Amino acid sequence: MVLFDGLEKALVGTSDVWHPDGSKVQRAIYDGEKVVQSFMDDGMTEDEAREWIDFNVEGAYVGEDTPIVFWPVDLTELYNA
Repeated sequence: MVLFDGLEKALVGTSDVWHPDGSKVQRAIYDGEKVVQSFMDDGMTEDEAREWIDFNVEGAYVGEDTPIVFWPVDLTELYNA
């Protein structure tokens, strides 16, 4: 399993991903808002952190076990739209 260096506080779990050939890969899952906060704690502005994440974290494919960044959703906004 691939882990992002320095983002331990944003790691919230893992997920097993099954492939059509029957193989399974375990992937780390990070909370996107906690990733933003981690970069802000290191001196970035919120905009800089979000741009960095977009291109250098979410955009970094490191193979089948590339970590997942999830973004929490306010379900009341979804169901009241």
